[in-house]
Amino acid sequence: MKEPISITAIGSVSPLGRTSEETWENYLKDDHFFSQTEFGGEMEWIASLSSESRQEIELLRNSDQKYKSLDNTVLFALYASREAIKKAGWKTGDDFGVNMGSSRGATALFEKYHQEFLENNRTATLSSPTTTLGNISSWIAHDLKTKGPEISHSITCSTALHSVLNGVAWIRSGMADKFLVGGSEAPLTPFTIAQMKALKIYSQYKTDISSKNGEGYPNRALDFEKERNMMVLGEGASVMCLEKRVSSKTLAVIEGIGYATEPLRHNISISTDAECFQSSMKMALGEINPEEVDAIVMHAPGTIKGDISEYKAIEKVFCNKLPFLTTNKWKVGHTFGASGALSIELAVLMIQHQHEIKVPFVTYTSSPKKLEKVLVNAVGFGGNAVSILLSRNL
Repeated sequence: MKEPISITAIGSVSPLGRTSEETWENYLKDDHFFSQTEFGGEMEWIASLSSESRQEIELLRNSDQKYKSLDNTVLFALYASREAIKKAGWKTGDDFGVNMGSSRGATALFEKYHQEFLENNRTATLSSPTTTLGNISSWIAHDLKTKGPEISHSITCSTALHSVLNGVAWIRSGMADKFLVGGSEAPLTPFTIAQMKALKIYSQYKTDISSKNGEGYPNRALDFEKERNMMVLGEGASVMCLEKRVSSKTLAVIEGIGYATEPLRHNISISTDAECFQSSMKMALGEINPEEVDAIVMHAPGTIKGDISEYKAIEKVFCNKLPFLTTNKWKVGHTFGASGALSIELAVLMIQHQHEIKVPFVTYTSSPKKLEKVLVNAVGFGGNAVSILLSRNL
């Protein structure tokens, strides 16, 4: 990277909580945050926001008449964005850019309006403007009163990390000094769950046992011995403030960025050794010796092929000295377009606290002596991989 770009604040709302302190406290526990809810007449595992977080979202929804018609993807993003800029000290008039993404967008509203159309052969006036992907960044810019550029996009599950790439590019180009980036997802709907089940990747773990008594994880991401797919969906948003240069507010420095899309061989899967991840990780490392990387927050969705192919890619790039490997999917599930930003939040928290977060059912032979450089991976359907290398602000 020619010029250091800092992450100066992170705001999030997820099953882990809505503050950095609450989120870190929950990362330190071996509990998962899954519960069972009925979808289409069957009980399915999901990771939803807590009742307290949901109350906060409803307060936000009812705080402005215009917000009552918005989908949760927008409200989650608004809530997290307010928290982020408050921590960063950004104010009205700073005219920072906004790049917010979502894999599915306004899923719940779209399903609602489509059902009404099937029943009545007509739809509501707001059905189009409230279900476009572009409305997430537009509403954030409206809410935060910034006149900077507004970008919304969907690049499946690597969406949030592509937002980081865009923010870095705008800042490095000199066209902006600050960018608000991240992802938001509210996919806990009947049709979305049905889509994942149709792909035969959704967790069918049937034993209703909480991890609190040491048994049972509906999602076994990073378990390379599992014999069935165990992906579970979660919801939430994570947003970060990017600024030029290093300052006293810097939480972590973006030292390297990498991206790659491998030739499409299948609609959903990547190659057995994730060629896209090999390329994106090498690009993010640049001239840095791979041995300098202390940890990797893996994408690892909990599917057999997805987990092992990423691991094989890491083996090829890092050879005989693998960094410490972790993920948060076993705890909060796969949040699609928001997942990469939540992974960055985990990486930054580990760097800040100099403490690794282990996956409880994985056997680790050692722990990192330090956490100075942490790599974060994300990939979406079709092999759209992104890798971000974060460094501690020394």
